[in-house]
Amino acid sequence: MKGIILAGGNGSRLYPITKGISKQLLPIYDKPMVYYPLSVLMLSKIKEILIISNPEYIGFYESLLGDGSHLGMRIEYKIQEKPRGLADAFIVGEEFIGDDSVCLILGDNIFYGQGFVQKLTNASSIKEGAVIFGYYVPDPRELGVVEFDEKYNVLSIEEKPENPKSHYAVPGLYYYDNSVIERAKNLEPSSRGEIEITDLNRTYLNEGKLKVELLGRGFAWLDTGTYDGLANASNFVNTMQKRTGLYISCPEEIAYRNRWISKEELIALGKEYEKTEYGQYLLNIADEF
Repeated sequence: MKGIILAGGNGSRLYPITKGISKQLLPIYDKPMVYYPLSVLMLSKIKEILIISNPEYIGFYESLLGDGSHLGMRIEYKIQEKPRGLADAFIVGEEFIGDDSVCLILGDNIFYGQGFVQKLTNASSIKEGAVIFGYYVPDPRELGVVEFDEKYNVLSIEEKPENPKSHYAVPGLYYYDNSVIERAKNLEPSSRGEIEITDLNRTYLNEGKLKVELLGRGFAWLDTGTYDGLANASNFVNTMQKRTGLYISCPEEIAYRNRWISKEELIALGKEYEKTEYGQYLLNIADEF
């Protein structure tokens, strides 16, 4: 399976913060925001990743992450000239995906919770069809909403419904078989001129091939689309890391625990940042084993 991080858009809801920088490069406490979706893909054991962004920002991502070899990965980059909807990622990334299945994660999604790795493992093992996630929210009317049966087969999926059929919103994390490329190509643009991810998911739903994994009690799905959301996400990461002593979404640590890099390589990465708590954390991880 391959992974795509969609880090496009203008971030206009966060102006003036994002006037001159991609939203997904903003800091969430001690890391760039893009580290969080990157870590989700890494926890899914996905080593080949494509980052899609605007032409004016793509170079910043390349400077930050390079070709991924320092993490034992391969990272590529593609430009999305203008926002054409989330499902456009599979058209932009067609050559990268090739004959593989693929996971798409939005660059501003932050997840945290015990048992998350097992849920990612379940979703990434998909051979046919698609898997989306469901997260309980009190009022899902401004979000995509999923309805499902006792076997987690999806019964309906709606975008911003006035009368939601469930309290489960759909976060920006999706796993698909390889047919997603042709499905995306065959979608008609919506009234706002975009290829909608909900319409893509409905193509799987109509064939009975759409499953949902629930993120239950104890999980956090953090919104970073507002000023308060950014601050709350940073405060959440700060609090959890200080209380537990363990970092959230640390790509170097995940690469090491996945055995994609050696202890010597982890130490070298830690020494790059040895004047920071982040660097000292990496060095401490290396000392554990």
